[in-house]
Amino acid sequence: MLVLLRLSIGWHFHSEGSEKYRQGDWDAAPFFANAKGPLADEFRKTVWDYDGTVRRDPEFTRWWLEMYRDRAADYYTFGDKELAIANEALETLLRNHEAVLQEYADELEEYDLGRARIETLKTQEDRVGVESLAGQIDTVQKENDAKLKPVLGAIDELWAGYEGTINSLAAPNQRQLSPPLELVKPRTAMVDTSVINRFVPYFDLAVGWCLLLGLFTPVAALAAAGFLGSVFLSQYPPGTGPTSSNYQLIECMACLVLAGTGAGRFAGLDFFIHLLIRRSVAKRPADT
Repeated sequence: MLVLLRLSIGWHFHSEGSEKYRQGDWDAAPFFANAKGPLADEFRKTVWDYDGTVRRDPEFTRWWLEMYRDRAADYYTFGDKELAIANEALETLLRNHEAVLQEYADELEEYDLGRARIETLKTQEDRVGVESLAGQIDTVQKENDAKLKPVLGAIDELWAGYEGTINSLAAPNQRQLSPPLELVKPRTAMVDTSVINRFVPYFDLAVGWCLLLGLFTPVAALAAAGFLGSVFLSQYPPGTGPTSSNYQLIECMACLVLAGTGAGRFAGLDFFIHLLIRRSVAKRPADT
């Protein structure tokens, strides 16, 4: 039964990692943005540029995209013609960026005022301590976040268009030999979704294969348990129905069972690792 449990969880992680890898644009931001419970604010902070501070700043936008242009110039060895087109594309983006900020000026002002109001509500202990009133804060939070989505979506399209323009300036042979130069998102926290999105698919695949093969099972199972536990905490207290995070909690407990029982030594490669360790220890000369 331990082997079947290990294989089942291993296949779950492998299939999840494969799907995320195939998507290519998998994003954890919507999940963390909808976090609830006492740790909701901490999880929301992991969403890249959650409040739009980076994307709403014209000066930072210019500086970051100029750095990207310079990296592309070195990467593709741009000539004067390509640099002129890149510079014109940047100036066009900045003009459009300013137009977007002006178009959504009212929504941005309402969003900033709403954030201040929410922070005030969170300081009221009598409101936070009552579940129904705390739920009202979450509702206000979601309604306020919705005001920011259109402007950030428009700015994201501008950034994506600029990335496409820069990569289109590469010569045909460069496009064939080199992968497109990615416009990396500037880090807004030590660990945010710009980092998480890159590593989670590989993490899922690595855990999945380790559990399927019974290789380094305790380490893989503990890593899986930590991951699933964080998912559960991001949606605490859990709801009911198919979207409940209780499923992640149950699988987290199952991973702890695998880690504590040496399940990889049963029909797994950990058997041979432990066999080699035992033989190497047995060959050591006794201490005198």
